[in-house]
Amino acid sequence: MTLRIPLLFLLMLMLTLPLQAQELNCQVTISTPGMSETERQIMQTLRTELRDFINQTNWTSYQFETRERIEASIQITIEERTGGDEYRASIQVQSRRPVFNTAYSTPVFNHRDRDFEFRYREHEPLEYSDNAFLSNLTSTIAYYVYIILGFDFDTFAPLGGTPFFEQAQQIVNQAQNAPERGWKSFESQRNRYWLVENLLNNRYRAIREAMYRYHRQGFDTMTDNMDLARSQVVESLEMLQRAHRERPGIMLMQTVMTAKSDELVNLFSEAPSVEQNKAIDILSEIDPSNSSKYRRIANRN
Repeated sequence: MTLRIPLLFLLMLMLTLPLQAQELNCQVTISTPGMSETERQIMQTLRTELRDFINQTNWTSYQFETRERIEASIQITIEERTGGDEYRASIQVQSRRPVFNTAYSTPVFNHRDRDFEFRYREHEPLEYSDNAFLSNLTSTIAYYVYIILGFDFDTFAPLGGTPFFEQAQQIVNQAQNAPERGWKSFESQRNRYWLVENLLNNRYRAIREAMYRYHRQGFDTMTDNMDLARSQVVESLEMLQRAHRERPGIMLMQTVMTAKSDELVNLFSEAPSVEQNKAIDILSEIDPSNSSKYRRIANRN
């Protein structure tokens, strides 16, 4: 028997289904100081292609609704054209996620990578494979996509981002023979190798667990009980403090604090003085380079 479904019914059914989308809504910008107009046009083509590569690729097996897409931004600053199609640049990667029941988005990841070299010829397809290193350009971008996903998932479930950090680590492993910098342990103590190493090292898992408490048990509950939510944030800072004392100065701690320092100043500026003093002491210990910023918490009432 042939079943005939009216076209109007199909259209109505489609309108009632939730829209499915890729995981990220990422804005891409490319800054080209000192470059010619022709070179700037090439970089604008690259910007469009990278935006489509990031936002139109299925990076996970999960189905995201449009409103659930992770908000992110990638800013590439071209520092030098080193050859006909070769560039040296830095890349700033940021992501954020909404706080439950509010219009506020909390910063989750904020990192600047100064070791970004790549080749690009205008209109050549961007090649990428999860199973092979084909291009430093696409591998670096894919690496940071998986890092963004991992950080985001960590805020919703304890260690929830592990599969994505493992994918980022696979990219690092595939890049060990690449001539470009940023992938190897001996090149620097704060590069792509060490970021994902820290994230998957069980010695530092408390930092990731603290990020779950900070977001899910802290910020996501603030509309219910601000005092209780802020106390959860304090407990997350105490977890970070214990991790810091076990191994001071690791890259992951610096990465977390780069994303969170301004937010923490704003949060504790409205706290009772006892809580302010406790936060100032912890933050100044785990993030000494910003200690003067944290001392301003007590002066903003």
